[in-house]
Amino acid sequence: MSGEMKVGTTVLLAALLLAGCAGPKLAPTLAPAGQAKVWPDPPETARYAYAGTLIGENDFTTDTAATSRNTALKIAEFITGALFGQAAPVELQRPVAGTVDAEGRVYVADMGQQAVMVFDMPAKKFLRWSQATDEQDFAAPSGVALDGKGGLYVTDTNLGVVVHLDRAGKPLGTFGAGEMARPTGIARDPRTGRLYVTDTARHKVLIFSPEEKLVDTIGARGHDAYEFNFPTHIAIAGDRLYVADTLNFRIQVFSLEGDGKQAFGQIGLTVGNMARPKGVAVGGDGRVYVVESYYDHLLVFDPQGRFLLPIGGTGKEDGQFYLPAGVWTDAQNRVYVADMFNGRVAVFKELTQGME
Repeated sequence: MSGEMKVGTTVLLAALLLAGCAGPKLAPTLAPAGQAKVWPDPPETARYAYAGTLIGENDFTTDTAATSRNTALKIAEFITGALFGQAAPVELQRPVAGTVDAEGRVYVADMGQQAVMVFDMPAKKFLRWSQATDEQDFAAPSGVALDGKGGLYVTDTNLGVVVHLDRAGKPLGTFGAGEMARPTGIARDPRTGRLYVTDTARHKVLIFSPEEKLVDTIGARGHDAYEFNFPTHIAIAGDRLYVADTLNFRIQVFSLEGDGKQAFGQIGLTVGNMARPKGVAVGGDGRVYVVESYYDHLLVFDPQGRFLLPIGGTGKEDGQFYLPAGVWTDAQNRVYVADMFNGRVAVFKELTQGME
């Protein structure tokens, strides 16, 4: 073995062993009491705690004994892959949006991977769904929504369609071709089965029937109510539709019953203002979560749109972000943020309900 080969092998071994010492980053599990990073900072009452990070298939390597038994094999596989081109573990690259089903499966739209990445928590499996149709792969998946039957709807901004997948990730069909220029966010109203899709390039929200037919639209380009300027992500909670009106620097809220509207947010240099709002989601108690991608924060608002507190800041440490994109919640009061340029999903836990 040449001197360069020996040095390279030694470096690879050291890197692998150091990584092994760090252990898997399997979230969302809270750190022991008193050790989790919380917001706001003490001495104020903690409202949120950092719960962990989702990265990829290595998140499910949790059996310490099995890891120890297979260390030599894993080292050999790592070295072989590094030297001869074997595939590395699959990880998130540019996650932009996601959702969680009732069983705890986390679905993440990843533009870098050009796929939907599935963290199947109950089965302890990590899956990569790359097919948009039987003949075509995803190009730029940007939004996901549950179909109410175990499957998934996925918007693809480059293909200009909504893709329907079954529970196993098998393509069932597409719709919206020719009716959308750049579909981005998507949300489904569980009461009616209607689908709401933001068309970022055409500055509107499109409404599709449960039969996947276009039935109505909301908006046009502008700055008034019911008008948008490059809207991106979208959410539904109860009878309310929340739209990230990104370049109007606000969140618009509409009643799905047609009897009310609301808007909050404005451009500014203070944390809590909006320069590039993208992801939007609503928690179980009505708190509204907005990803402020330009300033790398998750902003928390009350149901009336009053700013409560920020989470994050620019960086790579726990609870920090680098150009985050989407946000979503689950029934266990967890909040997920697609930390796009850090290539991960950060997970936070609500510690209190009814925060004022």
